[in-house]
Amino acid sequence: MKKMVFVVAPEVFRDEEYAEPKNILEAAGVNVVTASTVTGEIYGKIKIKAHSQMLVKDIKVEDFDGIFFVGGGGAAVYFDDKTAHEKVKSFYDAGKLVSAICIAPVILAKAGLLKNKKATVFPDGADILKQNGADYTAKEVEVDGNIVTGNGPQAAKNLAQEILRKLNG
Repeated sequence: MKKMVFVVAPEVFRDEEYAEPKNILEAAGVNVVTASTVTGEIYGKIKIKAHSQMLVKDIKVEDFDGIFFVGGGGAAVYFDDKTAHEKVKSFYDAGKLVSAICIAPVILAKAGLLKNKKATVFPDGADILKQNGADYTAKEVEVDGNIVTGNGPQAAKNLAQEILRKLNG
């Protein structure tokens, strides 16, 4: 069974960017574990309450097939978070799937993973991606090697399908 870790802000994450990919992946048999800066209840921007099962610092790359950063304004807590950057780099270096949606691709850019890579992001983050060497495409979903990025809530379904394709080889 494939296993993904979703990294989610403790509050103000985009409900649909969390719930839609989670539902699609779980329906396909993928085990999804939610991680955040806290354990227990976390809160979406609109109405969703989710449950964080682990702390970001406790994520072990060997336990998962990929990592996914959920967007929304709360994702800014990870923009300059060295622990989050180290975790995502460890997944990338291990050849595992790395993904982010909405504003969260900024995390990948600031971790140094998007240099000379095609990527997309919510328009507010385009300049940060470019400043960090990314080839910003403005597409709804962009795939470059083992990196999958989406540009907002409307991309959640297609991004989840790309994640599934990558997980299934």
